[in-house]
Amino acid sequence: MIELQNFEPKDFQQLIEWIPSQEFLLQWGGPGFTYPLTLSQLENYVNGANNNDSIVLVYKVIHKYSNKVIGHISLGKLDKNNKSARIGKVLVGDETVRGQGIGQLMMEEMLKVAFEDFALHRVSLGVFEFNKSAIRCYEKAGFTKEGLLRDYRKNDNEYWSLWEMSILEQEWRARR
Repeated sequence: MIELQNFEPKDFQQLIEWIPSQEFLLQWGGPGFTYPLTLSQLENYVNGANNNDSIVLVYKVIHKYSNKVIGHISLGKLDKNNKSARIGKVLVGDETVRGQGIGQLMMEEMLKVAFEDFALHRVSLGVFEFNKSAIRCYEKAGFTKEGLLRDYRKNDNEYWSLWEMSILEQEWRARR
């Protein structure tokens, strides 16, 4: 139903349109981006990505039936020595397909890349405590909560706590 393809400059404008606010950008992209998201920020983001020796893989998510770009996801901090990486920038951007299990499919495809293509041992991610639907999605994909980083990020006058989650290769294989 979905396919991951390299995120390219021709995809930048679509992603920019999916980011409606500073708060949303902070949830999606962390402190590495500023609102409004710009072409130059995205150029820096993909600079050096998706090569044989890259430490970050950046993908757009294609809906196979409509051939439409519906989301975005990345695998970063790719550490081949320690066989680990971190999933980030997870976004089902097309609102018309939200609630249809697309996030779950995105996680499954990204974990295939991590564990089959790169033979990783551990994949981690971080998710803000209030993002209950994302937490459920990640748990369904086999991720385990490792710990809560309290008051991890400041947004205006409030602090957001972040769940650290991970899945190990043997856990992923046992689920298949």
